Amino acid sequence: MSCTLTGVLRGSEGLAATATKTKTKTKAKKARSKKTLVIVESPAKAKTIEKYLGRKYMVRASMGHLRDLPKSQFGIDVDHDFAPKYINIRGKGALIKALKKDAKNADKIYLASDPDREGEAIAWHLAFILGLDPAEDCRIVFNEITKPAIQEAVKHPRSINLDQVDAQQARRMLDRIVGYKLSPLLWRKVRKGLSAGRVQSVTVKLICDREKEIQAFESVEYWTVGLKLRKAKSAMFDAELTQADGKKLDLHNEQETAALTQDLKQQEMVVRGVKKSERKRRPSAPFTTSSLQQDAARKLGFTSRKTMMLAQQLYEGIELGHHGAAGLITYMRTDSTRISDLAQDDARAFIRDQFGEPYLPAKPNVYAAGKKAQDAHEAIRPTNIGLTPEQLAKYLNKDQLKLYTLIWQRFAASQMTPAVYDTMSIAIQAGERYLVRAAGSKLKFAGFTAVYAGADTSKKEKDVLLPDLAEGDVLTLARILPQQHFTEPPPRYNDASLVKTLEEKEIGRPSTYAPIIETIQARGYVQRIDKHFQPTELGFVVVDMLEEYFKNIVDVTFTANLENELDEIAEGKVEKNELLREFYGPFEDTLEKADEAIGHVELSVEVSDVKCELCGRMMVVKQGRFGKFLACPGFPECRNTKPLLIDTGVKCPKCGGAIVERKTRRGRSFYGCRNYPDCDYTTWDQPQKETCPKCGAFLLKHHYKNGRAMLYCSNDACETRVDHPINKELEKIRQRAEAKKAKEAARAAEEHEDKGEA
Repeated sequence: MSCTLTGVLRGSEGLAATATKTKTKTKAKKARSKKTLVIVESPAKAKTIEKYLGRKYMVRASMGHLRDLPKSQFGIDVDHDFAPKYINIRGKGALIKALKKDAKNADKIYLASDPDREGEAIAWHLAFILGLDPAEDCRIVFNEITKPAIQEAVKHPRSINLDQVDAQQARRMLDRIVGYKLSPLLWRKVRKGLSAGRVQSVTVKLICDREKEIQAFESVEYWTVGLKLRKAKSAMFDAELTQADGKKLDLHNEQETAALTQDLKQQEMVVRGVKKSERKRRPSAPFTTSSLQQDAARKLGFTSRKTMMLAQQLYEGIELGHHGAAGLITYMRTDSTRISDLAQDDARAFIRDQFGEPYLPAKPNVYAAGKKAQDAHEAIRPTNIGLTPEQLAKYLNKDQLKLYTLIWQRFAASQMTPAVYDTMSIAIQAGERYLVRAAGSKLKFAGFTAVYAGADTSKKEKDVLLPDLAEGDVLTLARILPQQHFTEPPPRYNDASLVKTLEEKEIGRPSTYAPIIETIQARGYVQRIDKHFQPTELGFVVVDMLEEYFKNIVDVTFTANLENELDEIAEGKVEKNELLREFYGPFEDTLEKADEAIGHVELSVEVSDVKCELCGRMMVVKQGRFGKFLACPGFPECRNTKPLLIDTGVKCPKCGGAIVERKTRRGRSFYGCRNYPDCDYTTWDQPQKETCPKCGAFLLKHHYKNGRAMLYCSNDACETRVDHPINKELEKIRQRAEAKKAKEAARAAEEHEDKGEA
């Protein structure tokens, strides 16, 4: 019995020992199988990075910010050192729970949000949520999403930069102070639902000031005198009269011009001097955020928001067939023109191979950054110059390809030699009184223009050839071409010029330009008409009020200085709360005085000629988030609204009804007959009151994406339409519409088939 019992006990001990060993092995296996968690901001980026890091890593996306100041309250304790009250963003609970679970099972955690101040703040909030010490090496950054860059970043983690976090917090809190303290004042004094932003208000003021300049501008008439000249039987060339009686030409009316040209006809034209020289045109620096937005607006017709959205996609990664996802450009929020030595070497090797030695400068081209540039990241460039736009065409959509091509061309050109032109300048004496000048140029060596025309499409130079002339040559006057002109007001801002002005005046930072432009439109202060920004009546009212009572809020210099102080916080030179105290005290005092001084502001109501079919009142024009619309003045008793149809003053060619401007669901303008649906006439192009000189039909104006416009006759059978360039453009539009229709039909058929199988 005892022997049997002993055997049983020994057997139990053996089983216990085996179980202990098994548990130990399981724990060791679990410890070995624990992965490193990398948290980025977007799922697209997560997918690309996970491919580069391999099985030992799991990459998750935070989907941007997870904590912020509450929407329902001020959220800043002014009396206790401006302590912010952060809460988890509503709707992010499940995501936070999933990240905490992954963090618990992870061996290491790396926070890989974007390499800027906002990204640093996101990492700081993530550290709080996951219980990480910001002073530990938990932060990794990279300027491009490529395998070498990601692997290198993982080797060199660092602590979270708390100075950058403070700078971002200060910006957020300044915006909250202005928004949550000033907006209620606007609700009480102007209209409920309005809001004021710190940087946005200055931008609206710039647009309002430009509009006031335009309204106050008085046009002045002036004339220029062009000439067609030739030497003996040579080809004619263009020249211009520049001086009369030793003074710059200054003609103000037709009578003066006619008298002068009559006298000019009698004069002998003799070449007084010929100057030949060589001119070099150097390439522009690689793109910064600002220059990219400007060039994309000028050349591609993209809004700032669209440019940044596409750039984000190219940065985060695009599926390249069996190669998988790859980041195609470096980080798109930067004010630096610097590029890495490796990228520079790759570019030089590519240029030498594809273009030859003459296109390669002896030393690499280096570009100076702006005085206020933080220079935290490289310029925007392709991650691999060997991936040409032609190679990527099948993987990118139309707009992605356009933007990638622009970035690739600008970067390649920046590392090439200058373009060289032979120039000729000719001074011509016309009698005793007049001086005429002619200028010609011819491209001698393409240099960087073999890849990229330049930042401004107007700089694409054409050869202007002059005959071989020498001093003393007598020229024949073939024609005099006097031309009337009128001085023009400064142009309204478009995306390119507004971004350029914001950068020059140091308002905001590159990453904020697109949100600023979107916000001021969404609030109804500004509207985009024909790619140019115009202030609404509401914009004028709010800016005038702010200018009178809150001068600092709309003062360009004050706002720029505030941006510089935020930079100093990021550099550790200024303490966050010190800046907030300096701003808040005077602002609070002004707010109290303004509340007492400002009476209720009545916005003028524009009454339309459209009667409300529900209650019989005449409907009024209202400004909404998506532009103007008609609303019944009987609100809230009558809530009837209608789209505002703007009469173009042109009659429908089908039924004789009025052609009106309409809007698509996405806010794009088109034109159609007011009698729709009885009459189906529509056109994307803007009808003009001007008529065709040949057939009398009204003209249409076609707008290209780059801002260029072209007039053409609306009558397809008109002789002016024969071989007109608009025909090709309209055919392209028709083909695109048919392709889209076919694609939608195929998708619908596929969905129908799937439902049938189900």
